[in-house]
Amino acid sequence: MGEPLRVAGRAVHELLDRQKARLARELVAAFVAEIPFYRELPAEELSDDIFRITELNLRLVARLLRERRPPTPEELEPSCASAARRAQEGVPLEAILSAYHLGAGRIWELVTEGARPDEVADALAAGRLILAFTEAVTAAVCTAYQQERESMVSQEQHARHAAITALLSGEPPSGAGIRLAARYLVLAVSLGAHPDERRGTVAARRKLHRVRQAVQKRTSEPVLSLLEPAGGLILAPGVDWCGAGALVAAMAEAAGAEVRAAAEVAAPEGVAAAARLAQEVLDVVHLFHHPPGLYRLADVLLEYQLTRPSEAMRGLATLLDPLTDNPDLLQTLTVYLETGLDRRRTAERLHVHPNTVDYRLRRAVTLTGLDPVDPAQLQSIGAALAARRVTNRPGPAPSSAS
Repeated sequence: MGEPLRVAGRAVHELLDRQKARLARELVAAFVAEIPFYRELPAEELSDDIFRITELNLRLVARLLRERRPPTPEELEPSCASAARRAQEGVPLEAILSAYHLGAGRIWELVTEGARPDEVADALAAGRLILAFTEAVTAAVCTAYQQERESMVSQEQHARHAAITALLSGEPPSGAGIRLAARYLVLAVSLGAHPDERRGTVAARRKLHRVRQAVQKRTSEPVLSLLEPAGGLILAPGVDWCGAGALVAAMAEAAGAEVRAAAEVAAPEGVAAAARLAQEVLDVVHLFHHPPGLYRLADVLLEYQLTRPSEAMRGLATLLDPLTDNPDLLQTLTVYLETGLDRRRTAERLHVHPNTVDYRLRRAVTLTGLDPVDPAQLQSIGAALAARRVTNRPGPAPSSAS
């Protein structure tokens, strides 16, 4: 080890060792005065755990100065354990690192105070050892803190996944960790692709992260979700139907892509049924090419009913079979219904003269016997067009404008 490092005629390690208790108290007071987050810690924690780890580190630095060497990983284990506890308590990592750097600065000031010209070499050597300790403990503390945070996040994610899985199976979640809300907005969601997703999977993961954040910002309770880049299921606690539209709009903005969602509000025991219904409604929304936005069953009642299995479905679909070989007639009839029976808007959509629309409609009536001017037959035409979509029968070519 050689001769001890001396500054101002004193062995620096002895100076630290003799004053470690007093210096530890002064450092804890400095942490509170200079690092805002430490003011929020309980007094008993400051006087117990924080004081003890500070004193322990002062003892370690004294030993390193005496033996003129950097710390070993084993010697840093108490600091790592302390960092893990701070992570559990939610103390920011930057606050912890600020405390170590503040402490290192105070130690440097103490051991170099009154240094004489002939002691410069020893003072510099002491400074290098203090710096080596600071570098080593910073790296070790960062690693321990991050590992603990990742473990906590993993445990929370597991608890949330277990909770939503239980709710979807109709069973009460078992175990601790997730407190269920009184009611959930149950969202079946489809997410369009962000333009950057063409470059790889990172953009898709970032999109999901932004969407989850957008939902979590609107509730103080844990959001439960089963999401993939194309969509999935979200249980937003405490969000009612009045807030659902704004929530979906925020999700679309966060995703940077189209979002279609179907929603129901349910208590925990009703989540399973609500999720099934929401997914069925979302399937209908896609099947009938509805625009992005939020939907509930009341918005697609006819389409929803037409997608339920029945003996009448195939019969409805065949009502317009006479137009299968005349795609222009089928397309004109479809657009005519979509525009609210407006022949001029139909003509604009199809880029034809209104007289051409009239001619095609007369031909369609002649071939099918169904006249859209008759309210009863109009309902049959609408149901037949919907049934053709459900049964995948040949449909009209899409119009060039919509």
